[in-house]
Amino acid sequence: MMHTISKFIKYLKHLPLTATSWALTSSNDDILVGGQAVIEGVMMRSPKGYSVAVRRQDGTVRIMKNALPTLAERRRIFKLPIIRGVGVLAQALVLGIRALRFSAEEALAEDSEQRDVKRDASQVSKWLIAGNLVLALGINILLFVALPLFITRFVQTQTGFESSILFNGIDGVFRVLVFVIFLSSVSLMKDMRRVFQYHGAEHKTVYNFEAKEDLNVKNAKKFSTLHPRCGTSFLLVVMVVSILVFSIVQFDSTTGKLLSRIALLPLIAGISYEIIRYSAKHPRSLLRIVTLPGLLLQKITTKEPDEPQLEIAIRALEEALRV
Repeated sequence: MMHTISKFIKYLKHLPLTATSWALTSSNDDILVGGQAVIEGVMMRSPKGYSVAVRRQDGTVRIMKNALPTLAERRRIFKLPIIRGVGVLAQALVLGIRALRFSAEEALAEDSEQRDVKRDASQVSKWLIAGNLVLALGINILLFVALPLFITRFVQTQTGFESSILFNGIDGVFRVLVFVIFLSSVSLMKDMRRVFQYHGAEHKTVYNFEAKEDLNVKNAKKFSTLHPRCGTSFLLVVMVVSILVFSIVQFDSTTGKLLSRIALLPLIAGISYEIIRYSAKHPRSLLRIVTLPGLLLQKITTKEPDEPQLEIAIRALEEALRV
């Protein structure tokens, strides 16, 4: 019983970070890949599919991979600006939860089964994914939307200021502050530090791929753990964009403000996606400046990986590219 509770808590700690997984495709010849660190492993996503590589307690590596058509390939509406960002984020959340569940099961498993597997998405209960998705969104909304709003309302009550622009500015500052405190707190946990090392391994491997060099540990080692397309940068951009959007859409009551913030999240996510997407394709543009604070934040969420962790990240990307 205690083992089950411990396993659940270890899994639960990762849920607020599931929004940091995503991948982009380019209309040019370049392929942009992305991923997510999971428990003792890495999930990598290519334009055609995804792969999760996890190292088990006995040292063996387990693989889950499958094709993954984008929502834009299924519904033309998801090719439109703003809306495509919502689709990418929604799919990334579902995939992130699926990868996290797989890694939790495999990394904490005690038997020594060694064969790699190719699993279909239908083998994971849709209701289970939906439940975890609601839980992940709920935790994110509670921490990064509701909590900063109530703190700001308290400050307003104590000081008596009335400016809506000032309110949303203070709310935004508290939102970023809560996010940084949350990341700093979880980074102190031993098991989360390993996740952040795998996060660093993911970035180094992506850089290795983007440099068009052979994928191997020696080449990956020399690259930085900080990447401008990281989901951490995306979340920080979301918080900045939200300040501007919330300043335009105004409600006087706390309930109205809270509900409007939740309702506007898809729009904010879509705008933020376009900013990150444009800055990734135009590294010399002014919008690139917006991603710089995210790079600084990655000094918390990424750590220097060891060679076995780089091996896992490389294996995950190689499998994703073979889908």
